[in-house]
Amino acid sequence: MALADTGKSIGKVTKLLKDRLGSKTNLTVDEGRPEPPGSGSSDHQLNLFLYEVSFDPSLKNVSLDEGQPTPLWLVLKYLITAFDDGGNSDTIQAHEYLGVGIRALQELSFLPLTSPIDADILNALDDNPEPLKITFDETPSGLLSKLMQGSDEKYRVSFGFQVRPIMITTGEPPAYSLLVGIDYSKSPVETIGEEGIDIQVMPSLGPKITDISPSKFEVNDTLTIFGSDLNLSGLSVRLGPAELSVTAQQPDQLQCLVNGAIASGGVISAGSHPISVVQTLPTGRRRSSNLLVGNLLPTLENAVFTVDSDPDYFGNIDMTGVLIGTDEDDIFVALFREGEVVKAFDEFIPIPPPPPPLVTPQTRMRLKVEEDEAVPPGTYRVILRINGQQAKNSPEVELIVP
Repeated sequence: MALADTGKSIGKVTKLLKDRLGSKTNLTVDEGRPEPPGSGSSDHQLNLFLYEVSFDPSLKNVSLDEGQPTPLWLVLKYLITAFDDGGNSDTIQAHEYLGVGIRALQELSFLPLTSPIDADILNALDDNPEPLKITFDETPSGLLSKLMQGSDEKYRVSFGFQVRPIMITTGEPPAYSLLVGIDYSKSPVETIGEEGIDIQVMPSLGPKITDISPSKFEVNDTLTIFGSDLNLSGLSVRLGPAELSVTAQQPDQLQCLVNGAIASGGVISAGSHPISVVQTLPTGRRRSSNLLVGNLLPTLENAVFTVDSDPDYFGNIDMTGVLIGTDEDDIFVALFREGEVVKAFDEFIPIPPPPPPLVTPQTRMRLKVEEDEAVPPGTYRVILRINGQQAKNSPEVELIVP
């Protein structure tokens, strides 16, 4: 699982800085305490010293997925020190090298994860949703005096900067569970019931909406919207970028069917989307109601395990359904058994060709389970979450030893 590689983030940030500085300055860059090259050490002209790691207070409670454990968000503080060709740090040549290094950091500003880049660095840092930013720090002589204590114990002029935010995720599986209010013993599963949420709004001209039932819905479900002035002519319902036709109207409620362009999979993905009632005026202009949030669920119809012919993999879990994700969506699949998540995955590949002609988007997805990520054989329920919304159906899949 790629998120597990974030435990190497601190070291990989130092390696990325070293590579980028060396490439931009054409100088030799080393890491460690700011000491001159000695016996057994390679010559270097720039030195990177990670002297402090702290928590990023602005991201302290930010989670990758709502309701799940928050990652560690760190700030790495560095010193950059320059040495001349003779190993001295207080010469004109050393000061020139220091200026070249500072200029390179200023040009970087953001640490891009672009080619060329080591694959290990990319694995550790690519899942970070925030770009890595470089900012400069004040570096007073008192701080440098404390940091320079050591075998050399010589004051060396240096420049401080920090890189943030560095993400390290927990190694524990996410605490997903089956949905409350769904009867999994039925086939297909049935919604047992869910209380509505009443959102009060201030009255105004045009349609007003106060509640949506159900608040979580799938493709082809009937959506009931409550409010006032919902019997006006020329009304339609907007769900994100998609438009839904009204099937029934009353002054305090209207109904629409979640179908049309949504079912094609090419217009919208599962997730939380704004819902509004729009009135087309005789002039052609459109008047919109206030916005409420509706949760469009993915529909997971089936999951099948197949043994992979590649000896480096344990097998495949092929999933079919409606709105089960695109390359740009935030997708999590968890294998659930005996009341807990055994393993979670966040990397998927398209089911390879040859597919049928004109396959509808977001209907087929493959989870390729590597051998080192294999779980014990047995029967598992597959939990699918797309952009924070969990599919009602969690089909069982039988995992066997290849």
